[in-house]
Amino acid sequence: MNKTKAIFLDRDGVLNKEIGDYVCRFEDFKVLDNFKALKLLQDKGYLLLVATNQGGLAKGWYSLSELEKMHKHLIDVYLNNGIKITDIFYCPHHPDFTGDCDCRKPKPGLLLQGISKYNIDPNLSYFIGDRERDVEAGNAAGVKGLLINSNQPLVEILHLIN
Repeated sequence: MNKTKAIFLDRDGVLNKEIGDYVCRFEDFKVLDNFKALKLLQDKGYLLLVATNQGGLAKGWYSLSELEKMHKHLIDVYLNNGIKITDIFYCPHHPDFTGDCDCRKPKPGLLLQGISKYNIDPNLSYFIGDRERDVEAGNAAGVKGLLINSNQPLVEILHLIN
């Protein structure tokens, strides 16, 4: 079976506005306008997958239902702009509250889940994030990590993706 290619995306600062360490309330969740860039990548045959640390769950700063509400909104806003986010992988852990895990970036667990679930070729894939830990996670999973500034329009890095 042929492998597919994917763009893994960090959430906060890449798909929605970064507002400090955690977006804890749906009311504060503002989707960034990266529609043109993501549509171009989707049209090039890339699956769009989200890989995000959500340690605020472990800290009790927000509930799973609040997180699910944010993710549903994210998927719906992008879908209304012709973009399909195929899946969202998140790490609910925080080392100070739940101990060590394999899915919290910079570990590659979230990306490895996506690679396995969707038969992705890491060599053809990218991970766009706004923290060095995103690049480290991508590289550890065999995916090329691309570092951007928080809340940067993704159209500015399209030339880095084949």
